[in-house]
Amino acid sequence: MIYIMNEKDEELENIRRKKLEKMLQESKKKEVGRMYVRMVIPVLDESGLNARLSEHFGRAPYFAVIELDSNGSVLKQRAVPNVSEHFGGSGRPPDRILQLEPDAIVTYGMGPRALTIFQNAKVAVLRATTNAVKGVIVAFNKGQLEELTEGCLHARHR
Repeated sequence: MIYIMNEKDEELENIRRKKLEKMLQESKKKEVGRMYVRMVIPVLDESGLNARLSEHFGRAPYFAVIELDSNGSVLKQRAVPNVSEHFGGSGRPPDRILQLEPDAIVTYGMGPRALTIFQNAKVAVLRATTNAVKGVIVAFNKGQLEELTEGCLHARHR
């Protein structure tokens, strides 16, 4: 099945892209004269760019923290363990992640409470389209990641 965008669809897509670009532009960090974007991605392990994304944002064992320069090249990467209340620690996952000062979160989905926390903090939340960190970076650099606008309906706090 081939989908052909009509003028209204194109206009909505352009508005969405401009909003996302503005959000990311406003949140870019400066470090020694360089511009970069810091993204956080929920992952299953500490294998760097090869790490596989976790299906569940708040219950991911680790969060990959990736910094990209203005050309989209990886400046820094590290994995941070999830020490939130979901893993016997304290605090909610969004609160822990905000301490990392992200510009964007890239995930398959998240609960409505977490999504609202990030939106209120002016952090872009993008829907992942691949299953590994390196694929997320490629999609991000190509502008292929869409903004996540709704939380998962099955999300609940235990």
